[in-house]
Amino acid sequence: MPDVQALVNDFLIKLKKRKIEGSQATARQAAELLRSVISQQRVPYTNQAGALIDAVRAVGEQLIAANPVEVAVGNIVRRVLHIIREEDLSLTTAAIAVLSAAAVAAAARNALRPPSLQTLLEDMPESVAIPHTYSSGGDSEGKSKSADKSSRTRRLKHDVIEAVNELIQDINTCHEQIAEQAVEHIHQNEVILTLGSSKTVLEFLYAAKEKKRSFRVFVAEGAPRYQGHLLAKELVTRGLHTTLITDSAVFAMISRVNMVIVGAHAVMANGGVIVPVGLNMVALAAQKHAVPFVVLAGSHKLCPLYPHNPEVLLNELRSPSELLDFGEFSDCLDFGSGTGSPLLHVVNPAFDYVPPKLVSLFITDTGGHNPSYMYRLIADYYSADDLVVRRRAT
Repeated sequence: MPDVQALVNDFLIKLKKRKIEGSQATARQAAELLRSVISQQRVPYTNQAGALIDAVRAVGEQLIAANPVEVAVGNIVRRVLHIIREEDLSLTTAAIAVLSAAAVAAAARNALRPPSLQTLLEDMPESVAIPHTYSSGGDSEGKSKSADKSSRTRRLKHDVIEAVNELIQDINTCHEQIAEQAVEHIHQNEVILTLGSSKTVLEFLYAAKEKKRSFRVFVAEGAPRYQGHLLAKELVTRGLHTTLITDSAVFAMISRVNMVIVGAHAVMANGGVIVPVGLNMVALAAQKHAVPFVVLAGSHKLCPLYPHNPEVLLNELRSPSELLDFGEFSDCLDFGSGTGSPLLHVVNPAFDYVPPKLVSLFITDTGGHNPSYMYRLIADYYSADDLVVRRRAT
């Protein structure tokens, strides 16, 4: 079995160097890593859930710090912490229920039968009570308690790992779960607008076509990375009528559009969305022309934090080389005469923030939801104690 720390270090390097493409792949690999951490973590007889939580927090803090912009990593860490708490509570509740049932049954039996010889002896004064004879039964009882504790330890880890496996399965199938709802939202002869490239959007549109819906897709190219070119090519390959437009043409074309359908980088607790750069402009155009703005997002993208939380890093700046050729603009990038700073600055943000008031509907793997409902949906996946992932001071 591979060393856990080696797996953690390898994943940290991938996060820091941006070697993993897409939130789905990042979330899945993070969940698989945390599953390995839990599987190999030794837990004491007491406070087993606390030991697992500390182990996951220790690793999760490193993962989040490695790439704070990849919100899906923090989401998965918090989801796993919530799973540990829920499974521990479930086992504790079940144990209490068993003890309560046994106590009720014992009380019922005592009420229906005369007192036994042992009961009478127990009621006798200590000075005349029959001395207790010790036997190997005490050792058997101790062994039984030890076995029960060991069994509960294995049960907790087993249940947590099973729940994490279900989480990984949900991540793997989120595209299919969302795509199944396409026929409810896309109708005959509609025009759909999207921007950039999103596998979730691709599968959603293709699923509608497979259900014999005939419609056209406008794809804004998504400068400066031009991911829309890749989406347009894939849509045409799958037989969808596609029109590629420039980002600056969105306002000119939006009046012909019936619905805007986009993917998301992260969905915040207030219903706001972190999306690829350029989509805030699309959302404003859609609002101006009363066109529904629909966001597709798997549950691993639902974040329990708000945009104003200090733990949230909403954006990052990408390389200026995506915007211009350094060779052609080298004279502009040279430092000015003694000023100590270049004459030309290049800003290339990766993301936009779309406030909830511009979003018409969220479609997740659990169904469609209004922006005002997202905080309640998100609350089902996370515990309030885990919003800030930080190891406890020792």
